[in-house]
Amino acid sequence: MIEIIPAIDVIDGKCVRLAQGDYNRKKIYKEDPLEVAKEFEDHGIRRLHLVDLDGAVSQHIVNYKVLERIASNTSLIIDFGGGIKTDDDLKIAFECGANMVTGGSIAVKEPELFTSWIKQYGSDKIILGADVRERKIAINGWQEKSDNDIIDFLKDYTNKGVNKVICTDVACDGMLEGTSIKLYKEILQTFPDLYLIASGGVSGIVDIESLQDAGIPAVVFGKALYEGRINLRDLRIFLD
Repeated sequence: MIEIIPAIDVIDGKCVRLAQGDYNRKKIYKEDPLEVAKEFEDHGIRRLHLVDLDGAVSQHIVNYKVLERIASNTSLIIDFGGGIKTDDDLKIAFECGANMVTGGSIAVKEPELFTSWIKQYGSDKIILGADVRERKIAINGWQEKSDNDIIDFLKDYTNKGVNKVICTDVACDGMLEGTSIKLYKEILQTFPDLYLIASGGVSGIVDIESLQDAGIPAVVFGKALYEGRINLRDLRIFLD
């Protein structure tokens, strides 16, 4: 059964969604992300993908208080990303209640540091964020495109011990037009033991079913929930 992971993206302490990573195309859905997290929990959701979008562009963790409130007031298993650039940022995230931390830009810009985190905390706690724009890894809140090809990037890090990856196709994210299932299939064919978390483009239950049929282990999604394309009650078919 595919693992269901709703997302909460945070700017100025509020629950928002962007379109294709564009900060100028921001929509606020809830003033208090904790209310959203509690609603997820009430419907049997166990995992949460929490993204500090302010942190992603500020180059340091910003919305750690939001993380702390959600972790203190729910039993959700939280993976947290956005702005994790230093040992101190990582320490703050874990101290504020993150069960896992996702690093993307840092894995491109400071691979030795990111690799040291994998060794120190273990591959179950450190998730590689592989955000893709035209098959190249995007960094810094998706504002920049690196020269790293997605397959080469994953090959390097799986050799370094990474076994969990959140892969987001930036072109699909927030567009409600379907996922990059072809890309995900290619990744799993190349790395069959990888715990691949698909992210971006989910428009409804049918997309989640398609990912499950393709053998994708997990999926992150947000806008389809906030726009009413997916009802939380409908997700119970994917929950044990």
